[in-house]
Amino acid sequence: MGWLLSSVPTSSTSTVCVPRPWAGLSPGAPGSPSMAPGILGGNILGLRGIPRQFFLQVFETLRRIGETRVGDAVLGLACLAVLAGLRAMKSRLPRAAHVELLPVRVSYLIVWTTTTARNALVVLFAGLVAYSFQVMGSQPFTLIGSIPQGLPPFRLPRFSMTTPNGTIPFRSMVEDMGVGLAVVPLMGLLETIAIAKAFGTACLPYLLRLQPLSIPTAGFANILGSFVSSYPITGSFGRTAVNAQSGVCTPAGGLVTGALVLLSLVYLTSLFYYIPKAALAAVIISAVVPMFDAGIFRTLWRVKRLDLVPLCVTFLLCFWEIQYGIMAGMLVSGILLLYSIARPPIKVSEVLDGDMLLVQPWSSLHFPAVECLRDAVCSHALTASPPRSVVLDCCHISSIDYTVVAGLAELLQELHKHGLSLAFCSLQDPVLQVLLSADLEGFQHFPSREEAGEALGCPWCSPGAGTPGCC
Repeated sequence: MGWLLSSVPTSSTSTVCVPRPWAGLSPGAPGSPSMAPGILGGNILGLRGIPRQFFLQVFETLRRIGETRVGDAVLGLACLAVLAGLRAMKSRLPRAAHVELLPVRVSYLIVWTTTTARNALVVLFAGLVAYSFQVMGSQPFTLIGSIPQGLPPFRLPRFSMTTPNGTIPFRSMVEDMGVGLAVVPLMGLLETIAIAKAFGTACLPYLLRLQPLSIPTAGFANILGSFVSSYPITGSFGRTAVNAQSGVCTPAGGLVTGALVLLSLVYLTSLFYYIPKAALAAVIISAVVPMFDAGIFRTLWRVKRLDLVPLCVTFLLCFWEIQYGIMAGMLVSGILLLYSIARPPIKVSEVLDGDMLLVQPWSSLHFPAVECLRDAVCSHALTASPPRSVVLDCCHISSIDYTVVAGLAELLQELHKHGLSLAFCSLQDPVLQVLLSADLEGFQHFPSREEAGEALGCPWCSPGAGTPGCC
């Protein structure tokens, strides 16, 4: 599946994190279902009953801004400020030298630990504040609440569902899902790939070594997870961003996270009750916002403005659903790629005092480009006065397909009807083998332009002529 990883353009992953900060402002925001309970429901403003759809979230949040819970807003903004300060402190923290005194090294270790574990420390501090208010008999924050304790039982996945109207069998569930049965895994796969593209730069060596194993690992984890009633395992931009901001660079971070989750479910669920949702929302926002590459717009405008099209399409549709944004970005990029294949750059050089044309395609030829090549040759060779024979320089062509071969056969016949010749030169071995196997009528090829021009009777192409501007 490496080709699928390569097919996600950078312009589709540079802005894919943009809609995620809003997930911390309003409950029910779109996000990865694999996050811990309460994180995606957490919100800074303390509003309730906000719909999932992004644009409705914006509308409802602005319409009900007057219902903001002051405690949640103050705590959430304070957590954001603390997280931003600790992040800036870590980015400016110099590397400690081994020759420093012991107190200096201890101080450096304390500061480094505090800034690296800032997410956990902020959540812990917010939980202590909420617990203090709970003890005093008032609670200005929206809390996580009760979480069931213990691990889920290990059992076979259920192949039927019981409803008030009866039992729905497995076959009916599959029929109801329809094409969604294939689309849903594809969406999860695309999100996982987009995360690898977006976050892989910081840990590129690990990404390259683990790329062949990552997709099968996710599938195997989903199979095992079905026996413990787990959520579908896909990529999570929010959790990955938190890991990245915490300095996690290898899959060993997943082992630590998994162990902590299991221990927490067994022993610490009673303490989760006092964690404010605003603090969790602040952690998500502070982790995701730095991942947005705002400079990509200016860079693409300066380098290649056409790449702004898939960037903007991905950016806008990610506010609806991140998977749709990634797919739309890939689709638009594919259309642009197909257009460049269908309209390859073709240079036509004319000999002013002779009867010869040199046609140079600057890329490989595939079936969408056949008509473009024929139009370029015929429009110059047949409309010239007098009509001119053609030398097709194939030094830049590394592959062709059957449709191109058929198009070249028709082009040979058309030029032959007008008493003109078409010669091929500088053919690479794979292309030459294909053309020889096709047994084209009138096909002639030469190792170089000079030999082709001499065979077609162009005096300017003969050895020693040295006429500038000729082939």
